[in-house]
This record gives sequence, C-alpha cells and structure tokens, in this order.
Amino acid sequence: MVRSPTTKPTSGLSSSDANRLLALHGPNSLPEGKSYNMWRVVKEVIQEPMFIFLLVTGSLYFLLGDRAEGGLLFGCILLIIGITLYQTNKTERALQALKDLSSPRALVIRDGQRVRIAGHAVVPGDLLVLYEGDRIPADARVLENTNLSLDESLLTGESIPVRKTKWDGTEAMERPGGEDRPFVYSGTMILQGQGLAEVIATGENTQLGRIGRMLDAIVDEPTRLQREIGRLIAIIATVGLALCILVVTVLTWMNDSFLEALLYGLSMAMSMLPEEFAVVLTVFMALGAWRLGRHRVLTRKVSAIEALGTCTVLCTDKTGTLTENRMTVHVVWAGGELRTMAEDDWSENHVSVLTTAGWASPPAPSDPMEKALLEACGTKGGIAQPSRLTREYPLTPRRLALTRAYPKGPKGNFQVCMKGAPETVLDFCNMTVQERKATDHEVKKMARHGLRVLAVAEALSREELHQDDPSGLRFQFRGLIGLADPVRKEVPEAVAACHRAGIRVAMITGDYPETARSIARQIDLPRPDEVLTGRDLEELPEKELAERIRVTSVFARILPEQKLRIVELLQRQGEVVAMTGDGVNDVPALKRAQIGIAMGERGSDVAREASALVLLDDRFDSIVGAIRMGRRIFANLEKAMDYILAVHIPLAGLTALPVLIGGMPMLLWPIHIVFMELVIDPACSLLFEVQPSEKDLMTRPPRNASDTFFGRGDVVVSIFKGLSLLGIVLAVYGISVWLGFYEDQIRTTTFMTLVLANLSMILTDLSRTQYIFQILRKPHPLLYGIPLFNLILLTLVILLPGLNNLFEFAPLEWPMIGLASAAGLVAVTWFEMIKVLGMYPREAQ
Repeated sequence: MVRSPTTKPTSGLSSSDANRLLALHGPNSLPEGKSYNMWRVVKEVIQEPMFIFLLVTGSLYFLLGDRAEGGLLFGCILLIIGITLYQTNKTERALQALKDLSSPRALVIRDGQRVRIAGHAVVPGDLLVLYEGDRIPADARVLENTNLSLDESLLTGESIPVRKTKWDGTEAMERPGGEDRPFVYSGTMILQGQGLAEVIATGENTQLGRIGRMLDAIVDEPTRLQREIGRLIAIIATVGLALCILVVTVLTWMNDSFLEALLYGLSMAMSMLPEEFAVVLTVFMALGAWRLGRHRVLTRKVSAIEALGTCTVLCTDKTGTLTENRMTVHVVWAGGELRTMAEDDWSENHVSVLTTAGWASPPAPSDPMEKALLEACGTKGGIAQPSRLTREYPLTPRRLALTRAYPKGPKGNFQVCMKGAPETVLDFCNMTVQERKATDHEVKKMARHGLRVLAVAEALSREELHQDDPSGLRFQFRGLIGLADPVRKEVPEAVAACHRAGIRVAMITGDYPETARSIARQIDLPRPDEVLTGRDLEELPEKELAERIRVTSVFARILPEQKLRIVELLQRQGEVVAMTGDGVNDVPALKRAQIGIAMGERGSDVAREASALVLLDDRFDSIVGAIRMGRRIFANLEKAMDYILAVHIPLAGLTALPVLIGGMPMLLWPIHIVFMELVIDPACSLLFEVQPSEKDLMTRPPRNASDTFFGRGDVVVSIFKGLSLLGIVLAVYGISVWLGFYEDQIRTTTFMTLVLANLSMILTDLSRTQYIFQILRKPHPLLYGIPLFNLILLTLVILLPGLNNLFEFAPLEWPMIGLASAAGLVAVTWFEMIKVLGMYPREAQ
C-alpha cells in the first residue's frame, strides 16, 4: 500500500509536490501488458508439433504435384497463425480496457484551488473532491462526508449501494465491501452525496490494480483436445515415416527400382498421415463459432467451444447474471398483512405506504432503491409528489433515514414523510411494545428472504419545523417495504436444465449470505443453506476446503482473488469450469476458467475482453443453449475423428500388404490415395458437422474430465471398423482373383469396393443411436450431395478415357459392379450390427 504524506484539507498538494510524487510513484494507470512482436509470435507457432506436421505434409503434397491438398494445408497454417496472433493480444486488450476504466478525469485541490486533471495525473496525497455521478479515480480515505453513497458492484458484486463515513484518523485501509466504511475505491461510482477524500493508493496499488495484476499473471494453456491430437499426430507420423523408410528399403532390395519404391513408400506415408485431424478441428471450431453466433453467443476464444461439450461446473455471478441488476419493490407489509407486487388486491394502507415512501424520496433520484420506490408507487396508483418541498432532513450516519416535509392544508401545517433503516424509523414512531415486537419480527423474516427492508413513517406538524432534526415530531408507523434485485425469469428453468445435464451450478457472489441463500432457493440450487463465505476460504484447512468446494453451490462475500481460487480448486479436482460474470471483479476468474462467459449488454468492457464467450442478449438460458450446441459439436467432432482413424486403416493395409505378401499386385498408388482424400475430407469436415444432436444429449452426464478424447473404447471400435472395412475389401480381392480377373480388373473392383464400403461407414457413423433408415429420413442437402458427388467422381475416373488409364482401371463389367455393390451392402449391414450389438461405449453414444 502506498502511504501518502500528511495533507491539509484546505490547500491540498502544491504543484511541485504533485510533480515530485508523480515521478516517484508513476502515473495513476495500470501497467501495460507484455507487447508481442508479430515475428516472435509466428516463431512460437512454427515450433508447435501440429504446425510442423502440417508444414511437412503440405510440402509433401506439393512435391507430389497435388497443389489442391497442399494449398488446403497451407491455408490451415495461415489460419492457425492468424488465430494465434489474435489470441496473444487478448490479455493486452483486457488490461487496456481496465486501464481506461481506472483513469477517469478527477477534480482535486492543488495549491488551494479546485482543478480538473487527467486521472493518470492523480498522486498519493491528492485531495479528491467527490460529487454525485463521478467515478473515483484512485483509492482514498474520506475526510469530509455529506451523505456519500457509492456503487461498488464493479469490485464486490454487491448490487446495493453502500454508505460511507468519515475517516477517524486510525482505521487502516481494507478491501471493498460493507456499509459505513471510510474508504472509496478506484473505478467505483458515486451515487449520492458529496465529500472530500485523501488519495492513499494509485495505479497498480489500488484494489482495481490488484485485479489487473492477477489478470496479467494468468496464462492461456492448450486445451486437452489440442494436446491429444498433437500427441496422436506425432505418434502416427513417426510410425508412418518409419514404415515409409522400411517399404522403400524392402522394395528397392526386391525390385532394384528406387523411384518406384520411393513412390510406393510415399503412398504408404500418405495413407497413414491423418492430416484431416487438423483440418476437421479447424472447420468444426469455425462453424461452431458461427452456429453459436446465430444463438446470440459471440465466440472470442474457439477453444471454449471444445470445452463447452465437456463442461461439468457452471460458476455464475449473482448480480446481473442470475438477477436483473436493478432494485425492485418485492413486497409491502402494512396493517399486519403482506402483499407482493404481483398481487392485485392491495388495500389503501398498502398503497399509502408506497405513496409515503415516494414522498420521502427526491423526485429524480440516482439511488436504485429510490428509483424502485417511485416506479412501484406509479404502478400501484400512489399519489404523485407535491411540487413544493418545505424541508429535507438528509440521511446521516446516526440517522439512517431520509425525511422530507411538504406544506399541507392551512398555512403552517406540514406533512412529513420518512423512510429508511427500520431500527432508525421505528425509534421515531409512537408504538406499543407489542407492535414493535411484531414489526421487528417481520423485519427479520423479510431479511432472511434476502430482502432489503425499509420502514416508512409519517407525521403531521402544525408547528414550525426544526431546522436540523425531525425528532420532535410524532411519527406514525405506516409499514415495511421489501426490495430485491429480482431473479431473471429464464434462470430457474435454465438451472434445472443444467442439473438434468449433470452440470453443477455454483453461485459465487460478493453479496451477503442471506441474500445469496434467498436467490439460491428461488432458482432451486442444491443445499442453499450451506453457504461458503470468503472468510471460510481464508480460514479452512486446505483439505477441508477442497471437500466443501466439491459439494457447495452457494458462495457469499467472495473477493475477486477468491473467485479465482475457487475456479482453480475446482480445476484441480478435474472439473471443466464455466464462469459467468459482468463486472471487473469477475475478470481473473473469467480468464482462468476453461469457459469464461461475459454479459454483452450489461457487462464491462474488460470482462468482455477477458472472456471466451459473450452473451449478446445477457440471457442465462443462452448459456444452456451454448452448452447444448457445444455438446453437439463435441459429439459430432468425436464421430468425425473416429471415422478418420478407422478409414486410414484399410488405406494403410492395402498399401502395406503387397510389400508383406509376395505376388500381390500394388492396389493403391498416390493418385488413389488422393481420390480417397476427396471422399474423406468433405465427409468428415462437413457432413458430420451438420448432423443434429441426439435426443438425449442434454440428459447425459458430462464426459468424465479424466477421460481422453480418444478413449480406449472409442479407439477399439474405430480400429475394429477399420479392420472390418479392410477385411471386406480383401475378401473382394480374393474373390476377384478366384474369378480370374486380371490385375487392372482386380484394382478396379477392389477400389470400387473401398469407396462404396467407405460411404457405407460414413452414413452409418452419422449417428450411434439411430439406424441408417432413420438417418436418411431427416434429409440434409449434404447428406445426399456428398455421397452422390463421390459416386459421380468414381464413375468418371472409371469410364472416362485417359482418367481410367491414369488410375490403371479396367473397363467395367457386370460381375465387377455386382461384386462391389454386394460388398457395399455387406458393409452397411455389418456397421449397423455394431449398433445392434451395443459395441459403442455408453458415454460416447
């Protein structure tokens, strides 16, 4: 904490002292984030294994003369570089938004004069002149106070304004939050009153600066899927290269033809290299971002789309996320009866309570509660305020009530209206012991439901009003008003949908435990009474804290760094965490979570910059829609990856077997592999992507966080399908030899079988719970377009002169067509039997 020198409230700092302190402590702004040189970022990308694989494979295709495939892979390279350049600047942009927020213009006293200076020029020791509507430029202690009330929700998450008191000369600076504190904090807003404050911390030493430091320290890590695919590609590429060298060596030794052996070895490598993994991942993430955008969810970080499909815990802020971030009148208690705003049978007593409260408020208030009172008064037909005000008794630390007096009737008569804290207002009222006891009971009952309670009283005076104090008046108690920040209408159902999907919802708020419990009950969170507070986080032993966090759904009085700690503790337990928020206090946790979700309409700029997803409509149920879309994308991506793994097995087998089995003709050359890529690429990157979600998608539990993307069960089934496809093609090869086909006829028949059986596997793999006749009932242009396109291509390369010679195909004959078609039907039947036998892992269905 930067401590300031002693200053005189009347004169402030001198200009020379201010310049000296500015040089000593630096400007009142947050430090710049690390600036990245573009070439440095490109160098870091080039060192990634996946990038090296794409570069080598693309170069290989260009050397073989396949410019289309090579161009596609180099296009992916440029796309990866572009995405990385964008991501490396995200932290810097978030820090810049935070810096702009923390450096408003400031009114200070220097050389005995009030001057308006840039926020970054404020130094420790400056005297800030505080006025309603100003944003605080630095952390300071209050020296003079006239009814100061601030909105600190930016830092604490508390939706209710907090009162300030005068510094007593000894109290030490503490963290924001709570009523009647003598400190104001950078970035917060003055809602009411005025005062004078002495700056004690600037720049990164402020509470806002602490958040900036936490944000700068958080480093983005590669996602689990990215790590797994990179590792799998490296393994397969190494095996493919080793086999390529082996094939070239063996064939050169057997046939004494190095060029032919090299060409065949390259065919072997191409058949094994699953470069589609990187292409499919890029396409799925790009189209996923587009689909989320159509659902009013902006994707700022594509890795969040992958994480959405495996989200296990949704940590949500309360204010502005679960609630509407505005105060409203919820209930009115008068004459021993309670009425909600939704009810119509209001008595005159209930309406009178609202009228009196409205008269005890300024006509154009800035305080959220007073705005809510005037709105409710108009809704229920309360009488509008008189235009003439006689006297106002402002709220003070000792009198927590606002009182306003109006002329009434004969000259010299006044109607005096008071509203404020129940303990203050009730002390002014003429009540029996029994009446006071019943009222206190109702106040406690309303407070337990998370309501902010105001008491309302009224007095009629026929004498001249006292200038400073209304205590000489005989007030009559009128009733109680309970205000609350209402829960958004869509939230309870959205929370229920999360629970059905096996996703735990945890509310993390800076508000009071009673308010948090009330909201938790309204949205049906489990164990709403078991609240874990910020103090618990500091005091509980690490082991006990980990156990409590594992089952707790309600966190209250939580500070920004504690939100971050909660997210990190959940991640250590293997959870995939989504964190929602809209304030600066949410930023560190938003950036740390695998899925940071900011509010687009009400959220702060820095929260949007630090998040991975932004809700454009601020609707909590949009989060559920995004999770549903994420699960669909993840499930379809899993099917596509499993298909890629399976289809490369027959390709590798058909290129390897002629080397291992003497006398078997070479069935696949590079041109045949390239043709198969024309079948594989659009199928796995487009046809799988457009598939609708399974019916039970949002009733399944999330994928276990410890499971790998390529789970053992998925890999076994993919290998089994690939070997089955290879077995069908080899069976056709054997029958062709038995029927006496010559080499080109054998190659033509087996290749037709490979294409048809592969199309069969594609169509059956589109769903793991529906059969092919059910899949074909829900037509999509791509569902028929891609298979038809491939069949037309197959027909052209077999029938067109020149092309068939290039592929070394023979003219078609009916036995060849019949054998390949029969093999295709066998493939469909066999792949459907995998579903009937329930061979797919349960969690992957």
